[in-house]
Amino acid sequence: MEDYRWAILRGRMKPWQFQLFNLLFIIGYQMTLLVLITLPAEIALQHPAPLNAWDLVFAAVFLALLLGETVADQQQWEFHRRKKQAGGALAPGFATEGLFRYSRHPNFFFEQSQWWALYAIGATAAVASGEGLLGGALNWSIIGPFLLSILFIGSTVFTESITAGKYPAYAEYRRTTSMLVPWPPRTRRVAESAV
Repeated sequence: MEDYRWAILRGRMKPWQFQLFNLLFIIGYQMTLLVLITLPAEIALQHPAPLNAWDLVFAAVFLALLLGETVADQQQWEFHRRKKQAGGALAPGFATEGLFRYSRHPNFFFEQSQWWALYAIGATAAVASGEGLLGGALNWSIIGPFLLSILFIGSTVFTESITAGKYPAYAEYRRTTSMLVPWPPRTRRVAESAV
């Protein structure tokens, strides 16, 4: 099934513009990005080193992030299932409970962070095999998670523009809830009375 955002974007572009976007971004950029985000595994393969504590820490972080993404995706799925059962309308129109109380896009946060954890695993292998800061902790495979984060930021801004256009309550949710990083929500403003 096609991502619902593509249909909206297609409607905002001339057919030739969307075809160009499809060729350069959807096919070119995203397919290249799939290769780039896996390059830390190549770094680890090129730098064999004994398993160390950092490997275990980053593997545990990766698994915790995978669990977070799974929970967020399930919570979003359940919200949309309830919304469909309610005839397509369920106030406020978007998920705000569970992890969505702390982040407007917790699934996006957890997915991006997994790729940064994978980068850390590759960098740990490079450092453990004798590479220093440059070439080890900071190596060329950082381009993958960096470009993925850029992609997610753009995608999140676009997604939010769609949601804000459909649901007036989204403005308050946006004001009180972190966009990506799960964080305690800010309190609502109390209307000031004139003296």
